[in-house]
Amino acid sequence: MNRSSKAAAAVLTAAGILAGGLLAAPPTAAGERVLWGSVTIPPGRDGIVEASGLSGPAALGFGSSLTLTAPAGARVTGVPLTAAGYRGEVAADGRTAAYTATSAESLWETRTFPFVLAVPADAVPGTRLDGCVLRLADAEGAERASGGCQVTVGLPSPVLSRPESGVPLGHRPAASGTAYPGAQVTVSDQDGNEVCVDTAGADGHWNCAPGRDLPAGANRLQATATLNGVSASSEQIQIAVGSPTPQTAPAAPAAPVPPR
Repeated sequence: MNRSSKAAAAVLTAAGILAGGLLAAPPTAAGERVLWGSVTIPPGRDGIVEASGLSGPAALGFGSSLTLTAPAGARVTGVPLTAAGYRGEVAADGRTAAYTATSAESLWETRTFPFVLAVPADAVPGTRLDGCVLRLADAEGAERASGGCQVTVGLPSPVLSRPESGVPLGHRPAASGTAYPGAQVTVSDQDGNEVCVDTAGADGHWNCAPGRDLPAGANRLQATATLNGVSASSEQIQIAVGSPTPQTAPAAPAAPVPPR
């Protein structure tokens, strides 16, 4: 087996939905090349997983391939790379997908290779889906590098629907919205201070009110949902706390001057 003097890592990201971070590669035998990374995808959503980071010579030639096996419960639904020198294909059952080199000059360490993963709608947030495998093989099928990817079920972003943005509010405005059932929802202000907390009910609805007055003036609120060690945040909304500035009453029209 051809081995490099360095261990490699696979950086996996969830593009357009959520992002996954780089993990340290697990301990391996000296010189073994390893593909490894992590990604977080909410239930019922797709995420693009990009495999990259090979070090050392990886010109395995025409017919070599990089294969991803989906973790338990998930499916591979796409191989969106369109670069010359590589051909992508998804297996009919969605369990695996592969890129195959169509040129003898194709180098596996020079680019990233995206795979689209779909997580089932009934997946429980915080769960790690086991069995994701990455494998790089030469044209004869001999393994040249391998490893795994950690796929975690994330949370859908909560919605902060009240208070309304841009409307003058009292000093303790009630907040409400929707989130994944059972998630703890924390509303914070623009400085990161906790405003109020609630738990989303079985229907996903939550509401809470501040236990203290918010400072007068412009502010921003954001809701963050947390469940089983994963979290997601809503969009921020702009608010104005305090009474609107009183408007000056228009001056009465001057009395007409009688003609002389």
